[in-house]
Amino acid sequence: MTSADTRPAPELDPDDPYARGPQIFPRLSEEMAGRVRSYGSEESVADGTLLFEQGQRGVDFFLVLDGSIEIFDLDAHGLPHVITTHGERQFTGEMDLFNDRQNLVSGRARGDSRVVRVKRADFRRLVASEPDIGEIIMRAFILRRVGIIRHADGGVVLIGAGHTADTQRLDRFMIRNGYPHRLLDTEADPDADGFLACFELKPEQLPVLILHGGKVLRNPGNAELADALGLTESLDPEAVWDVAVVGAGPAGLAAAVYAASEGLSTLVVEITAPGGQAGTSSKIENYLGFPTGISGQALAGRAQAQAQKFGAKLAVARGVTALKCGEHPYRLEIEGGRAVRACAVVVATGARYRKLDLENYAKYEGQGVHYAATAMEARLCAGEEVAVVGGGNSAGQATMFLSRTVRHIHVLIRGAGLAATMSDYLVRRIQTSPRITVHPFTEVTALEGDALLRQVTWTNRRSGESATRPIANLFVMIGAEPNTEWLEGCLPLDDRGFVVTGRDGTGQALASPFATTRPGVFAVGDVRAGSVKRVASGVGEGSVVVQAIHQFLNPGVA
Repeated sequence: MTSADTRPAPELDPDDPYARGPQIFPRLSEEMAGRVRSYGSEESVADGTLLFEQGQRGVDFFLVLDGSIEIFDLDAHGLPHVITTHGERQFTGEMDLFNDRQNLVSGRARGDSRVVRVKRADFRRLVASEPDIGEIIMRAFILRRVGIIRHADGGVVLIGAGHTADTQRLDRFMIRNGYPHRLLDTEADPDADGFLACFELKPEQLPVLILHGGKVLRNPGNAELADALGLTESLDPEAVWDVAVVGAGPAGLAAAVYAASEGLSTLVVEITAPGGQAGTSSKIENYLGFPTGISGQALAGRAQAQAQKFGAKLAVARGVTALKCGEHPYRLEIEGGRAVRACAVVVATGARYRKLDLENYAKYEGQGVHYAATAMEARLCAGEEVAVVGGGNSAGQATMFLSRTVRHIHVLIRGAGLAATMSDYLVRRIQTSPRITVHPFTEVTALEGDALLRQVTWTNRRSGESATRPIANLFVMIGAEPNTEWLEGCLPLDDRGFVVTGRDGTGQALASPFATTRPGVFAVGDVRAGSVKRVASGVGEGSVVVQAIHQFLNPGVA
């Protein structure tokens, strides 16, 4: 933040990216600025000249030589406010310079200025050819996106009741896709009534989104929301990609990073958001290289940035409905009537948690029943009593994360204990926490409430004893069901629906442990039969499979 900001400058938290001035708004050396000049063209711009605009796609990169560039956005009422001002040898941009999504902010000259304009294609060449400058740019762009999200700069306003399924769905979609927004919870936020009156909205119309310029979007589906926010990128129907990766979990993102970095034209198609099931983990503490742990969303965000830096294209909010494997290049049909073609396909659609077979279960999904424990869910149940169903690492991570803010957690498991299914470091923490009670041999037997879940009943299968507790938030993290419906009739699946790899129909070994019986179609990560359901193993499989893709695409090259 700078003195040019039109709002009162808040006292910044040390963890706020805006407090890390030299990294988020770095000033290049004279020598580095000279190198940047060689990739663009110098321009003199008059005071107030608009260089790029909020909602625009494919904006250029600017380096200030003299004068300054003011970065601003428009609030829900269409009024501008300044986010920061770049001075001499500082540069514009954030993560959207690595993709074709709509820009979140606008930039204009503040005073008569002289700048270097670097066109989009030349910007990519700059980042690839000047690694020291590229590192400074990438770090700044990542911090800027985190700061924009934290302060909801350039974003939209979501108005709705925080405990309802659709409000949570929209909130979660934007959070996981790294899109800045402000949630006005009509159950708790005193500003919500003023917004409803201003835009002449009634409670029964909620949830709604107030977009840039005051446009109102009423309870959109994820695909409609992605289109409205400019997250959807155009796909050339005539293009033939070297490799299409279906799914952007750890395995899919790893495949995209390695494929793109090795010169393969790479497309990633993801139905919801980067990260997959792992993206909902509050903290992964046993992933190599992160001794203090990292959230699944942060890990996915970094991997997405890497993939885009190397040129991979990511299409979100559009699921693949079918793989047409009887033709080559393969054709992938995508929701909305579109299709893409690729010479090689990596199936990385992962798995989802199983559901409980209970009366009223579907009624309370998203309205008390959750499959993730992130900051969003923690906010909903702060100070309450909650229950977690499951004994794996995901359940353990959720339990420890929630234990910081809830009153008490009941962990319900069907077995005798946690040691056989959960990492030891999590087991020890759960056993020593006064806020956590583990219930062995126990299953949920009833859910009750009104529009929202209000109480949960569970039963000990050994003793037959049941207990009913006033629990409004139940976290279900049991088992795994593969996301393979779209592959029906194309690839062999095992009796649980996972993709069979490594062997042909006669049991003979294939050239790669990740190869399927369809040449050029591979499967990695949780969707693959026999895979180890861990983030690290998924990343390993996604990176290793690229060697097999090269061998398929170039069979004569050793």
